[in-house]
Amino acid sequence: MLVAGVCAAVARHLGLRVRSVRLLALVLTLAGGSGPLLYGWLWAFTPHEPAATPAEADTGARREVPGAALLLVLAVAAALLTLIAAPSAGERLPGGALETIVASSAAVAWSLGLDRGDPTRSARYGFVVRTASAALLLLVGTALLLQQPWVLTTIAAVLMLTLGVVVLLIPRVVELWSEVIAERSGRVREEQRAEIAAHLHDSVLQTLALIQNRAEPQSEIARLARAQERELREWLFAEPGVDPGDLAVELQRYAAELELEYPVRFEVVTVGEAALSSGALAGAAREAMLNAARHAGGEVSVYLEASPEELTVFIRDHGPGFDPAVVEEGRLGVRESIIGRMTRSGGAAAVRSSVDGTEIELRGPRA
Repeated sequence: MLVAGVCAAVARHLGLRVRSVRLLALVLTLAGGSGPLLYGWLWAFTPHEPAATPAEADTGARREVPGAALLLVLAVAAALLTLIAAPSAGERLPGGALETIVASSAAVAWSLGLDRGDPTRSARYGFVVRTASAALLLLVGTALLLQQPWVLTTIAAVLMLTLGVVVLLIPRVVELWSEVIAERSGRVREEQRAEIAAHLHDSVLQTLALIQNRAEPQSEIARLARAQERELREWLFAEPGVDPGDLAVELQRYAAELELEYPVRFEVVTVGEAALSSGALAGAAREAMLNAARHAGGEVSVYLEASPEELTVFIRDHGPGFDPAVVEEGRLGVRESIIGRMTRSGGAAAVRSSVDGTEIELRGPRA
């Protein structure tokens, strides 16, 4: 590999000796100058051979030569030649004008094409190359317009000015086009998701609901059907952008876990904006839900109300009830895990129990 390994790759592909291919490239260079052009074209557009190991892929599969920057330097040199030769060019096209256009356009094309997917080239690098190329074209084009208005000079100047404006607008146009494509793709995905949701709602969800109605409320079949229905509804109708740490999401997930372990069915209702809560309120709510699943079972409702100042959670069950005043000293679930936890965090907890069921009210500040 003398420069980029192009001759070695061509020799391997054609089954020739590497020296013969290199000699042919040298002859083409001396015969008309097509050798370097062909070499550069093959180097730029021929894919790399897959690396055997990740280490080789990291070191050998990248084009380290900054082609866009080199083309930009060539464009600057050609622009200087154009500005020097313009006063004495007369009716002829100033020397270097065509080279300035070609080199600047090639630098922009290289930046948008080859460097766009290269992890070693940052977005700032491409922005600098494109901005410098546009500024160079606008500068040289303006300078040529200020010279004597010969036809060729005017044509070159107008072409440079047009290319300069296009280069400045290309990134924004590409960005807008990408946004339009992304929005269109998102709309298509949402439509497909809605069709799938409608189909599943008319078939699978109704079947799961029928299983729950026909089976015993506390049977294993009913619990599994309820868990599958909840999971499917969360996947179909989940709101995008919801924080996974939101208290409502946390209570719904914990309810689904309890339904798999205990013969209970939770109904979680949320009113108000989504909000994060302190760990105390979430922990007390989980403890109250666990107690309802263990000791009451059946239907348990969880109601979360989120106001701008505080969060309120109600957990209601239809169990036999109990008297909080006569709870044994060794049982600290309600006394410490619920009431004590809320008191220590600056909130409040109230337990109301009767033969018709138990209601636990938790109030805490918004996090």
